[in-house]
Amino acid sequence: MKTKEQVLTIGLRETLKTIMQKEIERLPETLEALEPKERLNVLCKLMPFVFPKVESVHPTEGEPLQWS
Repeated sequence: MKTKEQVLTIGLRETLKTIMQKEIERLPETLEALEPKERLNVLCKLMPFVFPKVESVHPTEGEPLQWS
């Protein structure tokens, strides 16, 4: 049996998911209405959710050892 808090949490999550979906659908119009500086700021904040994190690559990593 679910507790009152669990029921409230499930309802809250569903409500938030619905709100987020509507906002995502409206995102192009919302971004278009922003000033260029504000739009760039929002896009920079959204980038981590879209692109994978960049990791350092070492030029010799994965290469065979060179024998002299």
